[in-house]
Amino acid sequence: MEMLVVVSDLSYRYPDGTAALNGVSFAVAAGERVALLGPTGSGKSTLLQHLNGLLPATAGSVAIAGITVVPSTLRDVRRRVGLVFQDPNDQLFLPTLLEDVAFAPLNDGVPAHEAAHLARETLAELGLAGVEHRAAHHLSGGERRLAALATVLVSRPAVLVLDEPTGDLDARSRRRLVGLLLRREETLLVATHDLGIAESLCRRGVVLHEGRVVADAALGDLLVDRALLERYGLAAPLE
Repeated sequence: MEMLVVVSDLSYRYPDGTAALNGVSFAVAAGERVALLGPTGSGKSTLLQHLNGLLPATAGSVAIAGITVVPSTLRDVRRRVGLVFQDPNDQLFLPTLLEDVAFAPLNDGVPAHEAAHLARETLAELGLAGVEHRAAHHLSGGERRLAALATVLVSRPAVLVLDEPTGDLDARSRRRLVGLLLRREETLLVATHDLGIAESLCRRGVVLHEGRVVADAALGDLLVDRALLERYGLAAPLE
């Protein structure tokens, strides 16, 4: 079985010396859907930012499709890993959605007319056809989430990485986003403290606590382990 993501003994300290990750190790197979679980401050977002080299490891390593993430491989790695940040505004910064979504292809050297075509095509895939020339601040919260996702999917990454993808969405927008993600074929990593969303999208869960992996198991097994959930600050989905 091909391991598309391999995290090996990964540690990271912030410049002030605070330890955020402590010897994290796990691997994700091609096509697998994995939930990274843990409360705020457990290290989830920090871990995600190592998957495409936004943060450099203090120790240990990350490999994507056999490519170790180091400064000289960042372009190749970032073509393979699409990271959608927790706040859509971090990815939507240009005057129109079309420009936001076309930005990555243009940056990779795709001609302008082809980049615009890819952007329109990707927006249409996500149900955003017809709003290409609107600014992000004129969209609903759910539409902004989808637009941020489009800025990543336009490059057709092998690995899709989502940081708290439903944190500020209403129930209708959550269902729409979950339905869309279930139709995707990319390898998926979702960082969340929402076990209901994790259960909807993933079959495996990796639990982080204070920067360490404390559990890695089938999600169904984790959800029935009430002692583990309580110990690590996770609320089981409502029955």
